[in-house]
Parts: sequence; C-alpha cells; structure tokens
Amino acid sequence: MSTQRTQRQLAAIISVDVVGFSRLMGADEVGTLVHLKRLHKTIIAPEVIKHHGRIIKLMGDGAIILFSSVVDAVSAAIAIQRAMPAYNADLSAKKHIDMRLGINLGDVIIEGKDIFGDGVNVAARIQEACMPGGVALSATAYEHVYGKVEAEFEDVGEREFKNIARKIRVFRWAETRRPDQNRKLALPDKPSIAVLPFDNMSSDPDQEYFADGVVEGLTAALSRMKSFFVIARNSAFSYKGRHLNVIDIGRELGVGYVLEGSVQRAGGKLRITVQLVETAAGAHLWAERYDGTDSELFDLQDRITEQVAGALQPSIQKAEIERAMRKRPHDMGAYDYAMRAIRHVWMQEKDQSAKALLLLEQSLAIDPEYPLALALSAWCWAQHSVYNWLEDIEGVVLQSLGFGLRCRA
Repeated sequence: MSTQRTQRQLAAIISVDVVGFSRLMGADEVGTLVHLKRLHKTIIAPEVIKHHGRIIKLMGDGAIILFSSVVDAVSAAIAIQRAMPAYNADLSAKKHIDMRLGINLGDVIIEGKDIFGDGVNVAARIQEACMPGGVALSATAYEHVYGKVEAEFEDVGEREFKNIARKIRVFRWAETRRPDQNRKLALPDKPSIAVLPFDNMSSDPDQEYFADGVVEGLTAALSRMKSFFVIARNSAFSYKGRHLNVIDIGRELGVGYVLEGSVQRAGGKLRITVQLVETAAGAHLWAERYDGTDSELFDLQDRITEQVAGALQPSIQKAEIERAMRKRPHDMGAYDYAMRAIRHVWMQEKDQSAKALLLLEQSLAIDPEYPLALALSAWCWAQHSVYNWLEDIEGVVLQSLGFGLRCRA
C-alpha cells in the first residue's frame, strides 16, 4: 500500500480583499461585477504575470495569488495599488473599488490547483490589518524585501488575529495611495464621531473578540441617532494596531470626536474603560469605567452600549457649543449659529430667548430650511407665548406653529 506524499512549498502569498464588496453589490450588482472583471483583466492579471506569479483562486470579494519570490509579490502588490487611482478616475465616487492586500511568506500545501496551510491563513489575516488601498506584510515577508524594493514600510507592531495562535508583527506600506489623503477632510454639519477598536489589556485573546463586539454595538447604536454622523465600522477598524494620535485620525476620517477604550480581564472579572476625545486639540471630554464578571459578558456589553450612547449626546453637544463659540463670525455656518443659540434657548429667560432668536435668524438666513434652527425657533416662540413675554400672543402662537410645520416638512 502506497501513500501519496503531501506536496509542500515555501511561497509568498498575496491575499486580496475588495473593501465594501457587499455595499458595492447591493448598490449595483451587475455593474460591480463588470468593473471587477475589467480590473482583473487590465491590472491584476497583467501585473501578476509580469512578476511571475499565479492566481490560485478568484472570489467575488478577493483573490489568493502565489509567488515563488517575496520581492516579486511585494512589487506586484504595490504596482496594482499604484494603478488604482487611474482605474477609479472613470468611476463615480460611490463605485470606486478599493482593495486591501496582505502578503506573507510561509509554507503552503498544494493540492491540485488549490493551496492550503498556515501560510495562506496568515496572509488573509494580515490583509485585515491593512488600510484600504494599502499593502501589509508579515515580519517574515518584510525581512526578505528590506532594501530590495523601492518602497517604505512602517512597523505597526505585533497583532493578535482570529484563529492564529501566535502574534504576528505587521508592516504597512507607508506610501499614500491617493493624493488627497493628506488633506484634512471637512467636518460635516453635525457632530461626527468614530468608534475606534478597543485595546485588549489582558493576555486572553478571547477578550479581543469581545472588545470588537462592544465597538460594533456602540457603532450601531450611535448610527441610529440622526443627530450624529458616525464613521462606518470597517473604516474605523482600519486603525486597529496603528499608533496614531487622535488629531491625525480626526484629520484622516473627517470627524470631530473619537471614542476609544480598553478591555481588561483578571480573576473572572472584567473592566471596560471608555473615553470621548475631541480631535481638534486631543482634549478628553468624558470617561467612564464599567466593571462586571465573566458570566455577565452579554449583559455588560448591552449596558455599556446603552449607557455610552446616552452619555455621549450631552457631552458632544456641550463640546459643539464651545467649538461654535470659538469660531470667528465670518467662518460660521447655519450649524454654528444654531449651536451658539442652544445655550440661550435652555435658559428660559426673556432676554436669553431674544438672543437665541437673533442667532437663529442668522442661521436661517444661511439655510432657510435648516431643521435644528427651525425647531429651536419654534421652541423660543412657544416660550414667548407660555410666559406672556409679548402682547400679541395669537401672532406668536401662529409664528411658533409656522416654524414647527416647516421643521416637520
């Protein structure tokens, strides 16, 4: 009886992931498939062939590519990413295709036209640590390309990955893929926030997944609040393991606030700490600590999600009012005037209400249909009616109703 020997090979593997594949397919299924096929035919396949690689597997949302040389693999990956801006130039912003490329040097098992093994798994996990439009390398891959390719890489430290028993050191391609990524993004006209991945302060890798679950819950809860602009989970998680300050993160994502935190586990007890930080100056606005036991994991996660989401609203509103107060008048928009007015509205005094109305008039002069300014104006005029601050009560009531109807519309 003969046994077939397992065929193994030391190889460089590229794991390709199309960012936001489900979103792209949901918006335009046929168009997305057409663009992906064109991308494969015009950029990916030619670069792989040019650098002596072989495409092992094509999936809808990615691919696995095999090279006998790490230098060839890295060179091909960088060439592909550098070609993407020109490819996306003909597409609308919503149809842009971004990819993450993870590269590992490892032992693989070859079975027919497919490959398996730890080397492939690590490449796939490395890709998760990559920025959209970027390239990430394992330490073993980086050691073999150092000084051999015209590209710079930054060490982002050791990372723990799901289903990988050991920590993997990750290096990221340092070149900015898009020329506009160094520019500060404009803030939206309402509080904007990113919930960053929480740090795992314990040695238990299971806590990493629990921390990710808390972040996902908070992101979903905040997204349901219409008064917030919340960065999507995938964009926020691209900062996992990166050592950037919140000012840089705010600039890159275009958000005024970040929520960050940590999870610690010891002796069957859990401690989760969260803090809200303003990105303009890196100022800490609010922090809280939550304690519980292992048996309360899911209850604790729900409680944290509810309490943090509720506590953020007043903290952010106060910070937004203070930010608007610091702005020069010629830089102010409808949102800024409304923020300045809020503090006067809630004083419920005649002279304070009058000051609020003056600010709200300036807000509505910029945007006559701005819902927040309309709602606050209606509230101010309602105060005039209730407290008899004006003689023409009937006229005040009609004016208040008018603002309210415009707001509802």
